[in-house]
Parts: sequence; C-alpha cells; structure tokens
Amino acid sequence: MRIPLSWLGEFVSLAADTTPEDVHARLVSVGFEEESVRRFDISGPVVVGEVLSAEPEPQSNGKTINWCQVRVAPEGQRAADGGEDVRGIVCGAHNFGPGDKVVVTLPGAVLPGDFKIAARKTYGHVSDGMIASARELTLGEDHDGIIVLSRLGLDPEVGADALALLGLDDTAVEINVTPDRGYAFSVRGVAREYSHATGASFADPAQREIAPASGFEVRIDDEAPIRGRVGATGFVTRVVRGIDASRPTPAWMVARLQLAGIRSLSLPVDISNYVMLELGNPLHSYDLAKLTGGITVRRARAGETLETLDGQQRTLHIEDLLITDESGPIGLAGVMGGESTKTDDATTDILIEAATFDPVSIARSQRRHKLPSEASKRFERGVDPLVAQAAAQRMVDLLVELAGGTADTLGSDLVAPWEPTEVLLPIARVNGLLGTDYTDDEVRGALTMIGCSVADADGETLRVAAPSWRADLTRPADLVEEVARIVGYDRIPSELPVAPAGRGLTRSQRLRRRAANVVTAAGFDEVQSYPFVSRSQLDDFGQGPETAGEHSTAVDAIRLANALDGETPFMRRSLLAGLVTAAQRNVSRGLTDLALVEFGRVFDPATPAGELGTAEVPPLAQQPSAELLAALNASIPVQPHGVAALLLGDAIEKQPGEPGRAYDWADAIDAARITVGAVSASLTVRQGAHRAFHPGRTAELVVAGEVVGVAGELLPELVAAYHLPGRVAAFELNLERVMELAPREPATSNLSGYPAATQDLTLVVATEVPAGDVLATVVAGAGDLLEEAHIVADYRGQGIEDGQRALTFALRFRAPDRTLKAEEASEAKLAGVAAAEQAFGAKLRD
Repeated sequence: MRIPLSWLGEFVSLAADTTPEDVHARLVSVGFEEESVRRFDISGPVVVGEVLSAEPEPQSNGKTINWCQVRVAPEGQRAADGGEDVRGIVCGAHNFGPGDKVVVTLPGAVLPGDFKIAARKTYGHVSDGMIASARELTLGEDHDGIIVLSRLGLDPEVGADALALLGLDDTAVEINVTPDRGYAFSVRGVAREYSHATGASFADPAQREIAPASGFEVRIDDEAPIRGRVGATGFVTRVVRGIDASRPTPAWMVARLQLAGIRSLSLPVDISNYVMLELGNPLHSYDLAKLTGGITVRRARAGETLETLDGQQRTLHIEDLLITDESGPIGLAGVMGGESTKTDDATTDILIEAATFDPVSIARSQRRHKLPSEASKRFERGVDPLVAQAAAQRMVDLLVELAGGTADTLGSDLVAPWEPTEVLLPIARVNGLLGTDYTDDEVRGALTMIGCSVADADGETLRVAAPSWRADLTRPADLVEEVARIVGYDRIPSELPVAPAGRGLTRSQRLRRRAANVVTAAGFDEVQSYPFVSRSQLDDFGQGPETAGEHSTAVDAIRLANALDGETPFMRRSLLAGLVTAAQRNVSRGLTDLALVEFGRVFDPATPAGELGTAEVPPLAQQPSAELLAALNASIPVQPHGVAALLLGDAIEKQPGEPGRAYDWADAIDAARITVGAVSASLTVRQGAHRAFHPGRTAELVVAGEVVGVAGELLPELVAAYHLPGRVAAFELNLERVMELAPREPATSNLSGYPAATQDLTLVVATEVPAGDVLATVVAGAGDLLEEAHIVADYRGQGIEDGQRALTFALRFRAPDRTLKAEEASEAKLAGVAAAEQAFGAKLRD
C-alpha cells in the first residue's frame, strides 16, 4: 500500500518537519513492514508560465513548430533559474495559444528518465526551456498535448512553483500489508494506525453526513452460497445526474493516484479509485442510461458469458457471483465490471455501487479468471461492512464538486448486517503469552485504542468486541497480538527459551546424516536439484535404481496438474536427471572435474489406494474432514529417500610425474560401497543392466540379497546428448531400502593380536558366473578363520579357454587365540575352493 503524505495528513496530524522515514519508522512500530519511498522524479525550476505569443513556423520535414514567447516570472523580476522573465521556447504542440498559462521547465530542471533541461539550439532558435506535457511530468499519457492550467480549473500567478501546484512535490510511503489486515489497504486505515503509533489526533473520513436514497430496485438472489454464506450482504447505490464525464481530473487527484500506483483514466473512474484508496471500499460506476431495470446479484448460470472491461469474453463458472440487470450479466462482482454498462465521455447519469461481498467468493472468482484487481485485493481480505454508505456518499460529493453533477434521491440502502464478535480474554493470558509485565490498564487502553469495546466479564476476564473493520480479531491470541504491537514490541523481553527434552534423531535421520557426512568427506560436493523433470529425462533415466534390465521407451509418470514449468511437469523417479543438469551447468562454466552427490526423495506412483490425487478439492477456509484427509494422504505417491552421485573428468589430475586418471565405473562402485558402508550395511556387486548405463559397464548393487541400486558408466550417446565431455560415471541407491536392510546393531569383533596368514587364490569359472557370487561362496566355505577376502584380478586371454575367466582373490586368515599355521590357512582356502567347485564348477588354476 502506497500512502501519499499529503493525503495522510488530511486525517491525522503530521508535524511540519515529518519525513517519509519518520512515517515508516512509526508504522513499523505498530507491525507494518517498510517497503520504499515513492516520489515524482522531478527536480529543479518548474514554474507557471504565460504564453505571450506563439508563431507557427513550417519546417522542411513537414512539421510545424511554434516559436513562443513565454513569461516565466512577474514582469521585471528574475525567473526561478535566475534568468530573464520572458523566454523564447520552441514547442511542437498546438493545443494552446497566447494568454494560456502553462507549465514551463526551465534550464536546470531534471525530468523523469534523467532528462535534463538546458537552453539548446533547435529549428533555428535557442529554446530556453520547455513547455511540459502531462506525459513528460508523468501525470498521464498525453505527450502531444501541453498542460493548459485554465482547463484544469487553475489560475495561478506567473512564476509560481508548478510542482507544488500540481502536487508533484508530494511523497508516498509504501508498506507491506499482511493478508489479515485488509483495513490497512486504505488511507483511512493507515492514518488510524499512525495515530496509534504517535498519539496524534485522527479524524475518521467515514464519519460524514449520509443523504438517504431509495427507489432503485436491488435484489440479492444467491441460491448457491459458499460455506453457508451468501455472496453479497450489502449493496448501496446512489445516482448522480448531469455530470460532464469529459472534464479533466484535477491535477492534485492525478498526482495522488499516481503516487498510490494507479494511473488516471477518466474523471468518474479516477474518483471511484480515489474513494477506494481513501476509505478501503471498492466502488463501481454504471452508465445509468445503459442499465435495463434494476440490479440482481446472483450466481452465474451454466453457459453464461460476460465481456469484462478489459475486452475479454469470459465463460462464467456457476460459483461466480454476478451483477446483473434484465439484459443479463453486467459485471463480475468485486472483480471487474462489464463492457456493456461502462461509463465514457458521453455519460451524463451515473449509478454508483458500494457493495459488501463475501471474501471467499471474490477470491475464488479472481483466481479462476486470473483477474487480480485493486478491488478484488480488498474484497478478498475483507472490507468494513459499515463503510459502504460513506464511500458512496463521498463519491457523490466528488462528482458534484468536480464533474458538475447533481445528487439524486434515487438509490438503495441495503446495508450489510453486522454484529460485533465478542471474545473473552483472560487478562493474565496477555503476559503469559508474551512474557511481559503489561499492566491491566495498558491492556485495556490498547484494545480501546484500536476500536474495541472493552468490558469486565469478571474480575480476571475481559469481554472484548472488535470494531467493524477488524474482522480478523476472533480469538484471545489475536487480541494479545494487538496489545503487544500497540503497547510496544520493545517491552517484550529478550530471553533464550529452554529447549524441551527430546528423544533425539530417529534411526533413519542418523543414518542419512552419517551417509552424507561420509560421502562428502570422501570428496563429493553435495547438491540439491528441483524434483521436476521433463518426459525425455524421465525416459532417459528410468524408474530409478531398482529398474535393472528395463529398456522400454516409457515409464509410469506422475504429472503435476498445475506445473510451475510446462517443460518439466513430471515428478522425478531418479536423482540422476538433476545431477546431469547440475553437471551441464558446471561444465558450461568451465568446471570439468566433478564429483557430485545428491540426497533426496524420488517419487514412485505406487500408492496404497492405487490412485494418485483426488477428484474432491477441499473448499477454501474450511477444515477438511478426517476421512478426506485420510484419502488425500493415501493418494500421495510413495517417496523413498535416495542417493545418487555423478563423476566426471579427472579423478587424479595430470601433473609432473603423474599421468593423471579419469573417473570410470570402478570409482562409481567404490563411492557406492562407501555410502552403503556408512550405514553399516555390506554391498555385493554383480553385472547388471539399466537403460541409462553402458551395457558392458553396469553393476547391480545388492544388499542382503536384494537389488538396491545401480552403478557404472552412463551410455556414451546419452552423455553426448546432454553435452557432457568424456566418460561419466554414476551410481544411484534406494537409500531408504538400504537402511531397512542394514543390521540394527552393526557387527563388531575384538582385534586379534596374533599375526595373519595371507594367500592368493585363482579360480577358473564360466564367464557368465558373477564374480561376486564366487567370492561369497569362497568366503562361506572357508569358515571363521577367513578374516578378509576381495577380488584382485579378472583375467581372460591366453591360457584360458574361451567362455572362461580366471578370478584371483586375496585372502587373509587369522585365528583369535593363536598363531595360525600355514597348513590351517591352506585347509580353509581349499574348503572355499571346494564350495565354489560344487556351486559353479570352479577349477583351481595351476
């Protein structure tokens, strides 16, 4: 909300030296957020001038200019810039003549856009200043038409300050108004709050004499109320006849509207906007001659349409609240009027509407039709139901004064019924919630100051009734908040609360944090990416780590009904798409050696109910039932925690004495092993397949016999399609499943002080036999003396038959209670060989 200070000063006392910063500080003290200060970007000498002569001079380019002599100071006196009282000025406009008083910007003035005025030679003359148009002073869009002050009803002295005359020296303060304080979307509301902050006297502009009106038929016929409330509860109308709608809007009003963020359109429209900003009640004007019969407020019927003031033909929804006459819809209530009854320069008789609409109905309509407006912004936050008559009367008075109209007794006074909401407030609760030491008198005084009526319910409880403009005060906590901001936030002590005792992190939280700490300590940079992906990304990376062997062209998708980006409307089923996007961004900036990891959720369409989403949308401002909440929760996709990493570029940089080494599939598997080990699980690796990975360099990641992920190198054509250089290694794990399969208590053993016996073992097996299965069989067969075993070589070539390979294992044996003999170690090794021979037909290589 932007509030011109001159306007604010009409309703609350402002000291002569009050600055915008002072006003901001005062409003911040009562709970508003400071935004900015708005000024007309004009400085320097801008004065009233009188045209003495205007000689037309045709030019070779076909344009005719006026060579003008303009008096810019009283005769014989120096002008505001120190120069002569009469200036020669070149002007291209033709809507003025000798004797007219105009606005002259003298040399040294600076106009918006850093347009500096100086004496300059043009069209064969030295133009010593400029005669200004409305557009050049940001008072309108008319560039070719000079501002003629007499046509604005002004006859100032020559040489007078034109900035003050036109209100261009005014300043506005801008504040952020929270949704619950709709009353502050008006100068009236802000002036009242300023008086609370300063103690200055406040004059309520809504307190005015109301002329009665009757005879105009208004009917509210709401057959489909929302939340059991009708869409309109009040509808005040007034008629003004014989106006001249073509009259210009006074400069002071244009300036105030401009500072408040509303451009001038026409006198009737400007007056309605002015009253809306002043009192907070939006108004609408109808050309009375274009109305057919009376007005009915009702819901739209199926198939009805309305052409709104923006020229759009809109198909209406059956919940839309309409303003209609006998011809049909003439306005979308509280949002925008209709084209068929709008006022224009030919309008002479006006019907003024000041209504009270239900906030929920207006909010839904403006969102449904994507039609936010200054009116709907106020109606959806709640308008004072008792201000409509004052707003209508204020517009009548301004139309009579500025447009030459005559007030008619025709109208209606359907005033919204209002009963104050009473809240019982235990006085002790104020200090109990705030930790303050406010006295009882301070509590009563603060509530009375904001307009509440306060009475004692008993010795310890107050009976508080909120004023009509504060519909947000419905609970004791609301009243406590008001007391705090009025008495002063500075009275609230700063004390560090004692944290309540808790049970600490859950097992899942501990393991996820441990995994993240271990992986990042290993050299990975953690990133976070958006969970939204395109169809191509969904197809490229499949359904996540558990989809080994899938090579179809599409996967099940979760599509958002209202996506932020139409290019990425699907929820991710794999973390790899986000990592690839992050890698692209880094590579484009010259960072080609990357080790990225992401911990996050992925989205699986499988749900307990088997369906995603719900057809029933809970209504606004109404708590859903327990059954509906259960259905909504059941329709949410399963979202397991996952982890994925991407490796690109050099694992070891090229340097003196070191040739360097690029990341490959082995690094991805090692990173996966580190991650699984961090949660105390054991990882088994075997040959696998995945749509996004190289078919010969892909590993299935297995924990406790269950496939939980994939690792390897991405497909070269996929890497090329995403414009990434070289090889790209990656892994992805279903971290949630890994944590479930991990032992609840990690296995531990005592360290033996006895020496170990190491031996190598080479077995020849069929190529298709997974090396990991062979290793697991050897370990099981060797028994408890085998302390550690791992694969060190996989040989296929000379000396090995086709279809066979030689797997070499490094074995370490140790006894917990004695020095192990070589014979014992050999015996255990041969037991492992025998197990492998029985399971896979493995042969010990000579």
